[in-house]
Amino acid sequence: MGSASIHLLFFALAQGVLSPISMALPATLPLDRGYRQMYNLEFASAHQTFQAYEQTHPDDPLGSTSDAAAYLFDEFDRLGVLQTELFVDNEKFTGRKKPAPDPANRENFSRAVSLSQQLAEAALKRSPSDRNALFATLLNLGLQSDYLALVEKRDLASLSYTKRAGFAAERLLAIDPTCYDAYLAIGVENYILGLNPAPVRWLLRLYGAETDKELGIRKLQLTAERGHYLLPFARLLLAVAALRDKNRNQAKDLLQNLAQEFPNNQLYRRELSRLQ
Repeated sequence: MGSASIHLLFFALAQGVLSPISMALPATLPLDRGYRQMYNLEFASAHQTFQAYEQTHPDDPLGSTSDAAAYLFDEFDRLGVLQTELFVDNEKFTGRKKPAPDPANRENFSRAVSLSQQLAEAALKRSPSDRNALFATLLNLGLQSDYLALVEKRDLASLSYTKRAGFAAERLLAIDPTCYDAYLAIGVENYILGLNPAPVRWLLRLYGAETDKELGIRKLQLTAERGHYLLPFARLLLAVAALRDKNRNQAKDLLQNLAQEFPNNQLYRRELSRLQ
């Protein structure tokens, strides 16, 4: 399978039965509230929440990383790049037109990622095991990878960020194995690249890539079941995976729970209507 479909495969995540759905964003802490607003497509409120957190926590890179995530999801919503119909059909994905990024959004996204990485690097100089700095570094790499692939349609360029995110996740998990959001990066790298033919996997391993598909599935399920900030996103990806596996009932269950949890997000309702 060619590298041009790398981020299509990101959505073919796993099979099997999930534990009962429970969301991990109670909206009592500032960052939790901001992520709930983001997943609910309340982007202006999310930016306000994240930027207020930045002001009260000026040394914490997670504030600006989260703000960058809101800019990315805003662009995803504007461009409609997360529609399941696109990702279930390989030909539609590989033949998709290159989107037209919003210049102001791209500038704000790049600024937020750059600020976050500066703060993360400064924090890691002070303390190499700073959890928030390591997590922010991991998220920054993942966000940049997704922007390159899904907004700019630069799949090959995005692959290097995916690989670096895997390394960052391993570093973080060595310090805190309970950071279940971090397992997503390792799972994505292993599962996506593990779907390639054997000769391609061999070549990828020469360059240090991880290509164990079964390991990738296990890691991805950890985020889907026990993650925090990335749990809702993982659930959406699993709904797409269920559709690719012709498991419409599982996809319905996942999307119905997401629609109930985030009623302003019309994406979930549109996808549910496709299954009726």
